[in-house]
Amino acid sequence: MAETTLDARGLAPALTVNDLQASLRFYTEGLGFEIADKNEAEGVVRFYMLKCGNAHLGIGQDDFAKGRDRSKGVGLRFWLTTAGDIPALAARAKAAGITLDSEPEALPWGPMGFSLTDPDGFKFTISNEA
Repeated sequence: MAETTLDARGLAPALTVNDLQASLRFYTEGLGFEIADKNEAEGVVRFYMLKCGNAHLGIGQDDFAKGRDRSKGVGLRFWLTTAGDIPALAARAKAAGITLDSEPEALPWGPMGFSLTDPDGFKFTISNEA
């Protein structure tokens, strides 16, 4: 491999969220992520690094310095692939109070998947591997 090639071993996006505790519940109770790490400032948790299988996702409390009404997640979709049971994962999300954007169905290229949107408007599709 050439020295200038980025040989990435993972990617861990970090999302700025309006309500850290609501987002934590969404990702842990609804999707099954676990807390891998957390950071505090002045005794208050401001950031969680979450993990689910090999996927990592950071969520941090917005300080609203750029305004409270700014759009988040516009033009962005996260894809999570799993060997798990897609209908059962969708049922778990719904049992946690999450409204699905699409019910589990066969995607045009073959795998089964469903879509949902987190409390801040970030869009996710969860599917089996193609």
